[in-house]
Amino acid sequence: MKVKVRRYFGKIIPRKSRKIKIGKVEKYINGITSSGRGVFMGLIDPDKQKPKDALKLARLLEEGGADIIMLGGSIGAQGDALDRMAKLIKETISIPLHIFPGNISTVTRYADSIYFMSLLNSKNPYWITGAQSLSAPMIKKYRVEPIPTAYLVFEPGQTVGYVGEAKLLPRDKPDLAVAYSMAAQYMGMRFVILESGSGAPSPVPVDIVAAVREMCSLSIVIAGGVKTPEQARKLIQAGANCIHIGSKIEDDKNPLEQIKRFAKAIHAKKEKEENKPKQEKS
Repeated sequence: MKVKVRRYFGKIIPRKSRKIKIGKVEKYINGITSSGRGVFMGLIDPDKQKPKDALKLARLLEEGGADIIMLGGSIGAQGDALDRMAKLIKETISIPLHIFPGNISTVTRYADSIYFMSLLNSKNPYWITGAQSLSAPMIKKYRVEPIPTAYLVFEPGQTVGYVGEAKLLPRDKPDLAVAYSMAAQYMGMRFVILESGSGAPSPVPVDIVAAVREMCSLSIVIAGGVKTPEQARKLIQAGANCIHIGSKIEDDKNPLEQIKRFAKAIHAKKEKEENKPKQEKS
């Protein structure tokens, strides 16, 4: 039987090969969470690190128990500098290298995967669909695994709230976080990042995490404001699946020991509920 084909970006691709599949990194994340543990995602900002310092931190993160190394930042993390750093780290570590993009230029062929994310509470459509449309061909060309992700920025928002022109979600309105997360799930996204902003005084409240977990089957990622292993542990116990840890490691006097403490807290199995996300209630 002859297989029908379609020309796509100058190449002929069989129709049957265009089915959306979950990639290796997402399967890796799901494998960790299905065991009842959280995923420790160590963040390195190329704009704030020299290549040799970034490589040293990446090695420490892997040695200390991080599950994934991420590169990203709200500004500056792009172009040749990003490529050089990504290549250097990828040649050294054995765990996945993931991109936390700040814009369309935060894409590198040396990464394993990338959050293909939409800032749903932005006031500017560029951050909702514009940047995604511009970057999609490049991601396909580089064969980087896209992970469909909703990005929600909460008060205080910090730099990312300003750059992304976000209508910041209040910390005392779980119903709004749930509504946005449910919308993301119904649009086909599989991850949601609850972001307070890098350097925020505290992460998203645990009651918001618990409310989103109760109503959605998305993988919940916490970013911004996680300063202590105990905070990370409570977020995982409330229903989070993944925790971003960045500046608090860089600032520590003994980063390897701090990484190990975060790893222990994030990898602790949940006390009362299975880590597998629940289906939303009708």
